[in-house]
Amino acid sequence: MNRKLLAALLTGVVAISAVSGRAARDTEGSAGDQGITVRLLTDATGIDDKSFNAAAWRGILEFYGDTWENTRLRGRNYDVITAQTQDMYIPNIRQATDEGNDLIVTTGFTFADALGEVAAQNPGQKYMIVDVDWVNLPNVLEAVYAEHEGSFLVGAAAALKAKADGIANPTFGFIGGIPGATITKFEVGYVQGVLSVLPNAAIVDYYVNDWGNPGLAKTQAKNWYDSGVYAIYSAAGGSGNGTIAQAKEYRAAGRNVWAIGVDSDQHDEGLLPNSRESAVFTSMLKKVETSLVYGLNAVKNNTFKGEAITFDLKSDGVGYAATNPALTADIKAELERIKARIISGEIRIAATNAEAKKLPGFPQELHAVDD
Repeated sequence: MNRKLLAALLTGVVAISAVSGRAARDTEGSAGDQGITVRLLTDATGIDDKSFNAAAWRGILEFYGDTWENTRLRGRNYDVITAQTQDMYIPNIRQATDEGNDLIVTTGFTFADALGEVAAQNPGQKYMIVDVDWVNLPNVLEAVYAEHEGSFLVGAAAALKAKADGIANPTFGFIGGIPGATITKFEVGYVQGVLSVLPNAAIVDYYVNDWGNPGLAKTQAKNWYDSGVYAIYSAAGGSGNGTIAQAKEYRAAGRNVWAIGVDSDQHDEGLLPNSRESAVFTSMLKKVETSLVYGLNAVKNNTFKGEAITFDLKSDGVGYAATNPALTADIKAELERIKARIISGEIRIAATNAEAKKLPGFPQELHAVDD
């Protein structure tokens, strides 16, 4: 064969292979992401808080078909911007807006004012906020959750475990982050769940006033455990890791105390050294990832609109973790019965402190606030 003809044929084969390779690469990843771009904006605790922000990040990874270990489309289709201080909220939202992202997501009610200001100035940009339903703009999707329903379940779980352990006159603790209507739903749901099983149980509560100060939570947890508190439920972002740390120390030393995780399944955070035993009895699953996938699909399908959506037990927006073997089959079976009664409306759960205080036996001196 003529050398020039052979060279031309080989060049053509290489060129066709290169085009096919590019096409394959362009197709790879596009089935799930459809070219959509998103920026997740968090507070200083970031996506490594092992709680709330981590759940939002998991939703983004799920949408794009990535994993925590393999973020192949990060920087191209999605990324995170972390604000070290609240005065960075507006600049960060503006930065993400100027980048031309299809969707901008902020996590937590502390972003509400900043997002409302920037979203009003950019009506063509799509925004989403988690844990807020009062921004009320046509370009903002608001995702809220029935935290009181999931918290009722973990409260009932802790009380059922105390009952099974034969604990006389148990006390249960709640540690919150920054007081507000959202965290109140966690607290009052939890307390109602405990009291549904043990009507005479004692309740104590404390607010860190910070999402990122585990030291304060750990100190409070130690004081409470030392005074006989059986289980502590924390809804405090990264601060709640202090509760888990203290519970780990005491369970490693043979103490029968528990931490209850929040937002994500925090079982592994509670693992004792060189053991598969965890100090986290269960976790209230606030499935932020469900709402993130919903928002991204709304953008992809051109169905996005400004609205407030509540993700509850019925829509699989909240739940509880059954990873720990200490949450035995009989306790789980009872929790499933309770869950069905909540979904059916047979069990109604107060979502505010004002409502809850009207219930017989509900503590009147909690530090929860409704605004």
